[in-house]
Amino acid sequence: MTPSGSATDLRRTLGVGDAVVIGLGSMVGAGIFAALAPAARAAGSGLLLGLALAAVIAYCNAMSSARLAALYPAAGGTYVYGRERLGPFWGYLAGWSFVVGKTASCAAMALTVGAYVWPGQAHAVAVAAVVALTAVNYGGLHKSAWLTRLIVAVVLAVLASVIVVCLGSGESDAGRLDIGTSGGLGGVLEAAGLLFFAFAGYARIATLGEEVRDPARTIPRAIPLALGIALAVYVGVAVAVLSVLGSGELGRAAAPLADAVRAAGVPGLVPVVGIGAAVAALGSLLALILGVSRTTLAMARDRHLPGVLSAVHPRFQVPHRAELAVGAVVAVLAATVDVRGAIGFSSFGVLAYYAVANASAWTLDAAPLKRALPAVGLLGCPVLAFALPGTSVVTGAGVLTVGVIAYGVRARVGAGRA
Repeated sequence: MTPSGSATDLRRTLGVGDAVVIGLGSMVGAGIFAALAPAARAAGSGLLLGLALAAVIAYCNAMSSARLAALYPAAGGTYVYGRERLGPFWGYLAGWSFVVGKTASCAAMALTVGAYVWPGQAHAVAVAAVVALTAVNYGGLHKSAWLTRLIVAVVLAVLASVIVVCLGSGESDAGRLDIGTSGGLGGVLEAAGLLFFAFAGYARIATLGEEVRDPARTIPRAIPLALGIALAVYVGVAVAVLSVLGSGELGRAAAPLADAVRAAGVPGLVPVVGIGAAVAALGSLLALILGVSRTTLAMARDRHLPGVLSAVHPRFQVPHRAELAVGAVVAVLAATVDVRGAIGFSSFGVLAYYAVANASAWTLDAAPLKRALPAVGLLGCPVLAFALPGTSVVTGAGVLTVGVIAYGVRARVGAGRA
């Protein structure tokens, strides 16, 4: 951590409310619009079981992150925790997993914006969205927090409308909520891994630890609060959509929330749901760029990434070079690649990231009760990661291997110079 008050410190401007909003902006977003259908296809009648399992693992991860963030309130999140508690390699592996996985997720969110705003020019709109939100972040965190608050309000209003319309419809049937295991245990686990994508945003609060006021008090309150609100919203949406479509039709839906309100007899709400999805993706993209750039800053400070990325803007006090670099990479991806499989790939990387967080939290206390949550999280993360679709597992494992090789080469070169 840099010395307090140094030229490379970030400005502490976020209170509990702002931190909760940033966490919600990362979670209550495009994930719930996109992840329900593939999860229902995998789990069938076990969709709600998959959601519950994803929530349990997310809660364990959140509490581990909250405890660690209170002790190490520096930019970088689990990259810092792994380094301090387990050693440099584990911190590096967490940072690598986060940056790579979330960069792909940024591109996916940008393309989601394009698909809803102008389907024929999705790539061009995606690039424009990345450029615009990078500019917002560059101007300072207060602007980012204000815009995130507006986005969260719009998305929550749209999701509340979906819940009310579906549950109040004559097409709603509680019999469609019958919980079973038609997809088998493997399907439930795969659904949990896919739905985890929709929860993986509370870490944004921890990665912004150097910009939070009174972090030892603020972060442990903000993380579980943001997660609890997100879970309540997700349960409401999942129950409402299932009650109208059922798991079979939901699994076949291209735009599940839009299909649900149409089936509920309110087709006029479909464009509103589309706008909500686009706004949600913008909110997720804004928060993702914030988190990835802060982890990039932390890794650059330790020379795991080019040191030039560790610069903090003298006026805005944000990691401006890291933000520009992340924005440029995401813009290139959004312009050139198809990231339809990015949800699975992102989940694999983020679950690896949280495995390191739980292992770090395990070292904080020897009391069995205090080790229970990190233990469950540490076990659950790899189980969900390897239950994801095969392509996501192979790609994710390959990218992590590349990161390990790069770390080894760097260590070898450094040893040779010494």
